[in-house]
Amino acid sequence: MRNIHLAFPHIKYQKALSAVCFFAVLFFFCGCSIPAASQSVTVKTNNGYVGGTREKNILVFKGIPYAKPPVGSLRFKAPQPADQWKDTLSCRQFGNIASQYSGSKKGATGSEDCLSLNVYTPFTSGKTKLPIVVWVHGGAMTSGAGKGMDGHAFADQDSIITVTINYRLGVFGFLYMGDQHSGYRNSGNNGLLDCIMALKWIRQNISSFGGDASKVTVMGESAGAKLVSTLLVSPLAKGYFSQLILESGAVQCIRDSTTAKNIRQRLLDTLQLNSPAALLKLSTAQLIDAQNKVCSGAQGTNYFGPVQDGEVITEDPYQYLKQRPDRHVRLLIGTNSAESRIFMNADKRLYQPDQKVLRDWFGNNSPYVSSALGKPIVHPDNISPVITLFTQYMYQMHTYRLAEVLAANDTPFWMYRFDYSRNHSGANHGQELDYVWFSDGKRSFNPEEVQLARQIHLSWVNFIKGGNPGPVSQQEWPLYRKNNKTIMVFDRVAQPEQLKEVYNDPDYPSSGFVLN
Repeated sequence: MRNIHLAFPHIKYQKALSAVCFFAVLFFFCGCSIPAASQSVTVKTNNGYVGGTREKNILVFKGIPYAKPPVGSLRFKAPQPADQWKDTLSCRQFGNIASQYSGSKKGATGSEDCLSLNVYTPFTSGKTKLPIVVWVHGGAMTSGAGKGMDGHAFADQDSIITVTINYRLGVFGFLYMGDQHSGYRNSGNNGLLDCIMALKWIRQNISSFGGDASKVTVMGESAGAKLVSTLLVSPLAKGYFSQLILESGAVQCIRDSTTAKNIRQRLLDTLQLNSPAALLKLSTAQLIDAQNKVCSGAQGTNYFGPVQDGEVITEDPYQYLKQRPDRHVRLLIGTNSAESRIFMNADKRLYQPDQKVLRDWFGNNSPYVSSALGKPIVHPDNISPVITLFTQYMYQMHTYRLAEVLAANDTPFWMYRFDYSRNHSGANHGQELDYVWFSDGKRSFNPEEVQLARQIHLSWVNFIKGGNPGPVSQQEWPLYRKNNKTIMVFDRVAQPEQLKEVYNDPDYPSSGFVLN
């Protein structure tokens, strides 16, 4: 075997080379290509060498551990840095997904040993350092995996290193035990601490993959966006990112400790246990089964999430931001026009809501929603009032509350709204994802949708690379300001819109779900 040093100083290729093959490698860096199966690639990280592969003319490393397995004595505890390894670690297969409920299996799937990430990196010259986008997946903080999004979408053609991560979910990521033992004081924020640990790993190692550690954009959608937003309000996350992209989610996921303890009590009641400490000894299968029963379908979307524990998250998120403005972080944030429809279709009771369903979804916040249901609400002609109202209370109102604080702080950020749907009924929750992660050759899109996808994807690329997301359709996309609330609306014709009014319920708490 002969090592040939190529794109990055810490990367080497291994291949049995004849003289002909050696010159083929030289020609490759002049624009020629080599079959992907003929190469393996090794990168030196702070923990040891990792072995990846070449896919579609980029380098891919899957399942790199960024922390010790959170099992045994580390179960339910804050993540610890990964151990060193001596031999080259094969990173050609995705790591375990986090433990979660599988509807098809009717039980637990995945593993508690799940703290890994995937790196998709383009070829670069040794002198060029690339920007990084870090994907934090959604899934109600109880399901999903980093591999759910294909990093090729940004790495193949846009010269952006893409990192997708796994983090602990549900009871393993957000079970509050801070009142039980000092060793578990941050257990309600393990999922958030996992994300921060992944960002630390990226800071320390991404240059070995050709990345610029000072140009890290963290992006999430739905629960992923909610979790990403909490990076803004945790002092432990400061300095590990320069930009955030929040698609349909903000700080409404942060629970007070009383709510977190009451969700824990529901787990205890389901399991017929008296002591919270007993939860720590249960098997993965037992905990996931109880978690699934407590969540009881879509209504449990906000039952698990970060906790205001006084350490990882120290205070009300809006108060934190008001007192600590950060004008060095840039953001791209937005929502879809009919976010709630996916949840209403999952729980048909929401179409004719009574007090029971409102309490299931909003907890002690349900009277505010009930009161709003009795009042007229401005809504688009193609979206019903009830869909608009639930869209506000589930997503839009919280995103615009965050926007108001950021604007007051003069934090630079851009806002969008995704409106497009084929049947003109408004954009459902998550519907923008295929447009953001667009790559040429997507056959399910018609020509109109391909054009829209190219506009959206390019806007995200421009932002990730440190520029303005606009112009779009030759129209400028200005910053969102207190006195100029302009957003970019993505529909059949993408165009800016200056908002005349922004919906808010001033009595509604900062948390989307409260249980006390």
